[in-house]
Amino acid sequence: MGSELLVILLLLPIVGAFISFFLKGNSSWFVGVAFSTLTILVSLLAYKALPADGFLLYKQEWIPMIGANFNLSYHALAFLMCLLTGLVFLLSMIFVDVKNIENPSKFYGLMLLSQAGLLGVFLANDAFLFYIFWELALIPVYFLCSMYGGENRVKASFKFFIYTFVGSLLMLVGIIYIHQQGVTQNFSWEIFTATGNGLPLNEQIILFAMFFLAFAIKMPIFPFHTWQPDTYEQSATPVTIVLSAVMVKMGLFAVITWLLPVLQLAADYWQDAIMILSVISIVYASCMALVQTNVKRLVAYSSIAHIGLMCASLFSFPALGEEHMGASAVVLQMFNHGINILGLWLLVYVAEKRFGTQDLREMGGIAKVAPIFTTALVIISFANISLPLTNSFPAEFMMFTSLFTSGSQWAIGLTFFAGLGIIFGAIYTLRMIQQVAFGPANETKNNNFKDLDWSQTIVMAVIVSIILIVGFYPNIIFNLLNTMH
Repeated sequence: MGSELLVILLLLPIVGAFISFFLKGNSSWFVGVAFSTLTILVSLLAYKALPADGFLLYKQEWIPMIGANFNLSYHALAFLMCLLTGLVFLLSMIFVDVKNIENPSKFYGLMLLSQAGLLGVFLANDAFLFYIFWELALIPVYFLCSMYGGENRVKASFKFFIYTFVGSLLMLVGIIYIHQQGVTQNFSWEIFTATGNGLPLNEQIILFAMFFLAFAIKMPIFPFHTWQPDTYEQSATPVTIVLSAVMVKMGLFAVITWLLPVLQLAADYWQDAIMILSVISIVYASCMALVQTNVKRLVAYSSIAHIGLMCASLFSFPALGEEHMGASAVVLQMFNHGINILGLWLLVYVAEKRFGTQDLREMGGIAKVAPIFTTALVIISFANISLPLTNSFPAEFMMFTSLFTSGSQWAIGLTFFAGLGIIFGAIYTLRMIQQVAFGPANETKNNNFKDLDWSQTIVMAVIVSIILIVGFYPNIIFNLLNTMH
C-alpha cells in the first residue's frame, strides 16, 4: 500500500472539511486538529514508502477524451511541502483559540478544503490536474479572506481574487496550447515537458511569460505584489498564515516543477530579466518594511523580500539544465521560511489581541510581563534575518553564493543589491523587536498583557526547536533532498 497513501493524503482534509461543516459549536476545532495531524502522519508514511528511485507514483485514468489522468507524484520536494502544509495548519489551529473564531464549523471546514487544494498542487503529476488543484486552493481561501478579518477585508480579498484569477487564466491558456502541440495529446508531466521543450524559442518565450505571470502573482514578485500587503493586513491571522507560510510556496514550487523543466530555452532567455525583477522586489519590499508602523504590513513586506531572494536564486543557474546550488538552497528555504513566518504571524496575532492594535507605536515594554513571548519573538525574528545557527542561515548563504556565481553579466550588481535586503531586514526586524517587547511600556495596555498559555508555549517550542535543529544541522534536509536525484 504505497501509492494509495497519496490518495488518502488528499482525501483526509476533504473528509474532515465535510464533517466540520455539519458540526455545531467548537467541536469542529477537534476535527481540524485531528485531520491535520493525520495529514502529517500519512505524509511521513508515504515518504517511508518511497521506492529506490525516490518517486512514488499513483496513476488512474480520469478524462480519457482530453488525455487528462489522475496522476500523483510524491518525492522529497513534495514531501517537504506536504509536511510543511500539515505543520502550518496543525500548529496554527492549536495556537489560535477557537473562542476567537466566529462560526468555527464554517471556518475550519474552509481551512481544511484549502489544505486539500494545497496538497493537490504539491502532488499533481498531470498539468490539467495541477491547474484544477491550483484553483481549488484559491476558492476556500477567498471565502476565508472575505468572511473573516478587518473592516476592508472584502475589498482586499476581491483584489486578491482578481489578481490570482487573471494569472490562472493565462496559465490555463498556456497549458492548453502546449497540450495541443503534443504528438500524444496528454497532460502527464513527462509528455508535457517533452512537448514544451520541443517548441521553437519564440513560442516558448511567450508561453514562459504567461506561466511566470501566474506564478509571480502567487509568490508574489514586484510589480505583481500589490494584493499582498492589503490581504495580509485585513485577513484573520490563521488565513494570513496559510497565505504566507504555504500558499506563496505554490508559486516557487510551480517554477521548479512546471516552468523551468518545461520551457528550458525560454528560461535561459528570461534569466537575467527575472533575476533583476526579483532583486527589485528585495530592495523595494525591504524599503517599504522600514517605514511601516503597522506590524502586519511590516511582516508582509518582509515576506516579499524573502521570496524575491528565493526567486532570484532559482534563476541563477550557471548553464541551461545544470543542477545548481541555488535550487537546493531554495527548497530548503521554502521549508524554513514557512516555519519562520508561521512563528512570526502567531506572535503578531498575540500582540494584536493583547494590545488591541496593529500599530507598533502603541506597543512596547512587555519583556518583563511576558518572558516566554519575548524569548520566542527574539529567536524567531533572528531566524527571519538569517542569523548564523538558525535555520535560514545555510540556505541564504548558498543563495547569495549561487547569485554571485550565476554567470550573469549583472551577477555582482545583483548580489550587492540583494545584500541590501540583509541590512534593511536587520534594521526593521530589530526595530520591531524593540517596539513590541523592549520599548517604553504602554501602561494602559500592558496591564492586560498575559504571557503565552501552555498550548501556545508548546507550539512555540516546536517552532523554535525546528529553527535550531535545522540551523545546527541543515543536512537533515539536504540528505532528504538527495533522494530527488
